[in-house]
Amino acid sequence: MTNDYCTPEGARRLKQRIEAYWSERGYNVSVDLVDAGFMPAMRSARTDVRSDMVNGMPRRTMAANDHGPSSANDSELERRSA
Repeated sequence: MTNDYCTPEGARRLKQRIEAYWSERGYNVSVDLVDAGFMPAMRSARTDVRSDMVNGMPRRTMAANDHGPSSANDSELERRSA
């Protein structure tokens, strides 16, 4: 199944999609795959996708030298120091 994100292959594809999505928007998101083993309710093994996001949003932007978008605080500091 191509839409089964609980298999190791599907979880890996989902991890890549999440990281690429947020990277394109200037965020550094860490996504890990965790083997949860056999789940009796599912009658199969599963792979969990876990990230460092909070409520579905990234916690931090890329470093300034990564050429990600700057925050509002950075532009305010630049204006004051000019």
